[in-house]
Amino acid sequence: MTLTTRKLAVTGMLAAISIILGLTPVGLIPLPFSPTKATIMHIPVIIGTIVEGPIVGLIIGAIFGLFSMYQAATMPTNPAQFVFLDPLVALLPRLLIAITTYYAYRGVRQVLSKDTRAVVPGMVAAAVGTLTNTVGVLLTIYLRYGAKYAEILGIPPETVGGFILGIGITHGIPEIIVAVIIVTAVLQGLQRIYRKVF
Repeated sequence: MTLTTRKLAVTGMLAAISIILGLTPVGLIPLPFSPTKATIMHIPVIIGTIVEGPIVGLIIGAIFGLFSMYQAATMPTNPAQFVFLDPLVALLPRLLIAITTYYAYRGVRQVLSKDTRAVVPGMVAAAVGTLTNTVGVLLTIYLRYGAKYAEILGIPPETVGGFILGIGITHGIPEIIVAVIIVTAVLQGLQRIYRKVF
């Protein structure tokens, strides 16, 4: 898969949006009741993947992951953010967003009529991409740092799994809803501009 001029332009535009989101509180939103941040930085990854393919999504996902590491190193909002210095926590799940989004979108498009607009596949891909981010990050935190994470947060080690699951629910559901709304709106707009279904 080659990077055409259009792919490079879309990558640059979505990368710029990711950088702006990463440098402002809009992209990674600290929550007073949680040791992790809510995010919308996965949305450019999802859109880039659907519109231009998984390579573009991987590039934008890498930017997302690197900004998570950057924020953990330079602007930590709590001591539990040390986990995001680990590339397996901060980077790998963000790269996987592109892969799961791509196959979810293409899979649903193949099942539906070729004349169907991208609404349903886009909604499914947005939900799958968001779940990949949430589950990937939290599962990796649990597997790699469960006991240390519990210690820093001052909770019993045997409850850390339930605690992380609670984070997944309180962050994941709103993030899915926001991603589905934004991705659907953007795809509908792009379909009108390009006069095609991606």
